[in-house]
Amino acid sequence: MAGYGDAVSEALRARIAAVSAHLPSRYRTLDEIRVKITETGGYAPPPGLLEDLTGVRGVHVHDDGENSSDLAVKAARGALDQAGLKIADVGLLLFASTSQDLVEPATSHLVAAKLGASCPVFDIKNACNSFLNAMEVASSFIETGRYRTVLITCGEPSTLATRWHAPDREDLLRALPGYTASDAGAAMVLTAGPARDGDPGILSLRFVSNSAAWEACTVAGGGSMHHLSVHDDHTTLRLNGDLRQGLIDVLPRILDTAGDDLEAARSAAFVAFHQIAMPQYREMIEGFSLPEDRCLPAVAEHGNCAAASLPLQLVKARQADRIESGDLVAMIGLASGFSFGLALVRW
Repeated sequence: MAGYGDAVSEALRARIAAVSAHLPSRYRTLDEIRVKITETGGYAPPPGLLEDLTGVRGVHVHDDGENSSDLAVKAARGALDQAGLKIADVGLLLFASTSQDLVEPATSHLVAAKLGASCPVFDIKNACNSFLNAMEVASSFIETGRYRTVLITCGEPSTLATRWHAPDREDLLRALPGYTASDAGAAMVLTAGPARDGDPGILSLRFVSNSAAWEACTVAGGGSMHHLSVHDDHTTLRLNGDLRQGLIDVLPRILDTAGDDLEAARSAAFVAFHQIAMPQYREMIEGFSLPEDRCLPAVAEHGNCAAASLPLQLVKARQADRIESGDLVAMIGLASGFSFGLALVRW
């Protein structure tokens, strides 16, 4: 591990040494979700409505007693094995997720304890862009020589934010994002490598925010606004506005900030982007003129895996041999808040 004051003898680039995802074996179809909603005695959605609205078949569900850190640890072990590294080789561990085990301490400490890590750790939190922002932080540290190996971890028991009792159809529609929320763990190992032309690694990272749209989608409980609230409106995913409008409002700034990289993304061998439902998947492809044959609609089978969504798509693409060494890969992040992120990576 490089320390303060160490000279960096050559330009460095953060390269992806491994990426891993963990999907719990329990699976809940949207029809099973519909039945469970109906059993609460509130609004009873007709059969097929949730599938028609979302285009999602079902979601993964964590085991009873399984926490964010547990999902992250399972993925992290897979990533370390894939990279041929031990936890002692890691210079910095990051936990990047919408979810957390506790308000205090940082969940990264629980992940580190379960992995047996003794390196520095901290959490990065920016809704579903948490993982992409962690890549930005890790890349910056690696490029300056501060750390040579960074482990990013993520654990998303997102189904905890599903609203089961909907008094009426309007409440059901406001709670709709929670019905595609899916549980997953993800991890990525980034290591230092040379930054010559043609070398693999993270080539570019661009971020834009429209924070005025923060109220559009919330899980309001647990913070200072609703510290001890157990009200469904506060403890479940809730649409309070139009998420698409948050994107539309900031689109000129996105094009100004990341226009060239978006053009490069369209020529990438594979494009991963955050997915919450199939209508939004199609809107993204149309709105950003993305090559549909080089995208993967993971949300249809696996649901919205929150911050684990992008690494999961990379894993699925690798398994299908859709990403090979030397390929240009694009990762596009969208998150409530509202934030947009874009990474270009040479594999």
